[in-house]
Amino acid sequence: MTLEGKLLIGQRAVRGSQVEIRAIDPTIGETLTPAYLGASKADVEQACALAEEAFTTYRESSLDERATFLETIASEIEATGDELIERAMAETGLTRARLEGERGRTCGQLRLFASVVRAGKWLDVRLDPALPERQPQPRVDLRQRHVALGPVAVFGASNFPLAFSVAGGDTASALAAGCPVVVKGHSAHPGTSELVGRAVQRAVAKCSLPDGMFSLLFGLGNEVGQALVADPRIQAVAFTGSRSGGTTLMATARSRPRPIPVYAEMGSINPVFLLPGALEHHGEDIAASFVTSLTLGAGQFCTNPGLIIGIQSPELEAFIDTASMRVTESNAQTMLSPGIHGAYEHGVEALAAHPHVRQVARGQAGSGSHQARSGLFVTSASDFLADSALQAEVFGPSALVVECADLSEMQRVAAHLEGQLTVTLQMDAGDLEVARALLPMLERKAGRVLANGWPTGVEMCHAMVHGGPFPATSDARTTSVGSAAIRRFLRPVCYQNLPEHLLPESLKDDNPLGVTRLVDGKREV
Repeated sequence: MTLEGKLLIGQRAVRGSQVEIRAIDPTIGETLTPAYLGASKADVEQACALAEEAFTTYRESSLDERATFLETIASEIEATGDELIERAMAETGLTRARLEGERGRTCGQLRLFASVVRAGKWLDVRLDPALPERQPQPRVDLRQRHVALGPVAVFGASNFPLAFSVAGGDTASALAAGCPVVVKGHSAHPGTSELVGRAVQRAVAKCSLPDGMFSLLFGLGNEVGQALVADPRIQAVAFTGSRSGGTTLMATARSRPRPIPVYAEMGSINPVFLLPGALEHHGEDIAASFVTSLTLGAGQFCTNPGLIIGIQSPELEAFIDTASMRVTESNAQTMLSPGIHGAYEHGVEALAAHPHVRQVARGQAGSGSHQARSGLFVTSASDFLADSALQAEVFGPSALVVECADLSEMQRVAAHLEGQLTVTLQMDAGDLEVARALLPMLERKAGRVLANGWPTGVEMCHAMVHGGPFPATSDARTTSVGSAAIRRFLRPVCYQNLPEHLLPESLKDDNPLGVTRLVDGKREV
């Protein structure tokens, strides 16, 4: 299809009226067409009004209708074919293989949530039948289910133009919960966003759903995002991006007359603890696999291993030497956008200039536009503990090694860490007691704890947690990846003594939906 550079408001394509956005091919630095004009305040209001209108109907759609809609979105994205991949390549500099894999993940997420919707466990149905003869007081009839919050604002991510953007996990989980979605597309890949947005529009039409089920808006700066979060019809926000961006949206949501939740994923440095036995027996292999993970995709993953923590020893020095050699040999890679590249350069320059940090390796210089050289830096635990700036995320292929004097200092570093998406233990059989001593603190710091792996790569399944304590996310109780992500957009409602004909289907005595229910404290299918 021909890209039109328009906003998608319900089933209409609308020309914006504010400052234009143009994607840039980061591999050559050239501006792409078409231009996308930003949304006005009136555009935001119209999209939100349509979403509120659609919510009235969609919130009580059948499980099969909702699941079919999610599956149809996946099919329509696949039907867009090579055009989607080629446009995403031009806007991000990512490889065909990476983007084809990401498209597969995007469609897999939609189909996973379709299966979750059909199973109905997310309704968390609970029935406590009346006990009129109970003494000293009878019990009334009580029934509970979960219902959708309302229209959700989703902010597309810069580093995943498909899986964390227009029809990514936030949109899929919100639609699965019964919430219409208004997306603010990321300015780095508007053409990719339009192609996916058109696929969602087609799915809405094919499933005969209300027009306001989905809208896609663009806008430079903060105005569109702030207006979207402030609109009284929006009932929750999903955001993936910087800490400053996330905290700004959180402040707006809190200042509303009726505050709403913001589920913001704001980055992480993903500490890796190198335990003594693992270094002694596998240090060289660990160093090689570390650099592979560090440089994967130019380090542009929120789970990139940016902090390595070990105890001073010849084995740790050998690890640093091997990792330094691997970093020095690594090729420069194109970053997703000029803005991301500029921020990365600023971050590594700050580390290199820090009086208590030594640079031990930089990767090969590149010849193309916006290419990142990987970097490896070292500091002492005492200096790390004394300067909170050393916990700042450098988004890209750069890592800081922290040298601890002993296990006690390693534990102090663990306790000092901010909230993280992941923490990793590189350990051997002889490290079990050391790991046991660290684990209670690490559980408090991260949403995912790994042993002998690397955090890059987030499985889309039922058990995955992609979240963590602030500032990794705004709400450590939730995940943005995995089937449990649907819970962010639900709330419980209890029905007391309602007549049978007024009860929702999931709460009726004969269980017409066939969902698993907790009846008088016992699980029934």
